[in-house]
Amino acid sequence: MATVRAAADSGQPLLVLAGGSNVVIGDAGFPGTVLLLRTRGVRVVDHSSRGVLLRVAAGEPWDEFVADTIERGLSGLEALSGIPGSAGATPIQNVGAYGQEVAHTIEAVHVYDRHSDEVRVLSLPECGFAYRSSIFKHSDRWVVLEVDFRLQAARQSAPVRYAELARHLGVEVGDRTGVARVRETVLKLRAGKGMVLDPEDPDTRSVGSFFTNPVLSAQDWVAVQDRLADAGEPPSWPAPNGTVKVPAAWLIERAGFGKGYAGAGGVAISSKHTLALTHRGGGTTTALLDLAREIRDGVRDRFGVVLHPEPVLVNCVL
Repeated sequence: MATVRAAADSGQPLLVLAGGSNVVIGDAGFPGTVLLLRTRGVRVVDHSSRGVLLRVAAGEPWDEFVADTIERGLSGLEALSGIPGSAGATPIQNVGAYGQEVAHTIEAVHVYDRHSDEVRVLSLPECGFAYRSSIFKHSDRWVVLEVDFRLQAARQSAPVRYAELARHLGVEVGDRTGVARVRETVLKLRAGKGMVLDPEDPDTRSVGSFFTNPVLSAQDWVAVQDRLADAGEPPSWPAPNGTVKVPAAWLIERAGFGKGYAGAGGVAISSKHTLALTHRGGGTTTALLDLAREIRDGVRDRFGVVLHPEPVLVNCVL
């Protein structure tokens, strides 16, 4: 925390970075101090009828931690296998995939509060988790130090919530199966979409899904359906408070941006996954954001829906 305090005292901007897998940085770089988190460690702090509480250091590599929980015979994170980055980054984004998100299992987040210059423990409600969001996102107030996950001592997974995953597992949505089997299946699914880092696969040179799935009010959903008359009925899922979640990939493809669509300057949509924007060698952040704007504006003009970026943009804007 000495580095954080020193940056504050000098008035110099500070960027706290761990794996950097969900960050896009402007071509000019960052005009300040970059603090790399490299803390490691996982320990059991409670084992009761409520489950096992693991406290994980912010710098712990996420997928190594998920693999460790499965080896310990714990369930709750298995569908989040293969996601790059660190454990401390997961509450910032409320990381989620294949029907799980970290808000389902986080009990508390240990943070350094730069405003009050103290270490605090924030409970689940205080974290303000929402779809791919939290109080930590787009705020430089908090430095995540450790995260507490409440998991279940079980070789059976949490209920499988995602239809694609259930189909590949050969189970029904809501069923349970072995945690190791879920992890193995998720890793295969992610690899097939270029979402597991492979130096030989240019489709893995991305920040993952670039756009979040839009969540529409009931009124906006009706308006979108009217504009979709010639494009077919899109898949959708009910979301909180009567809203509807629509897959961004479906909108992007039907706005004319298919897999492999190339932008100028060595960037392109992944050939495996419509939501991933990749560089093909020599691509700049400017070129990447130009492609993202073209896609965003095309979807807005076609369907009246504005897509929002999922990664954190540093010293650049979309």
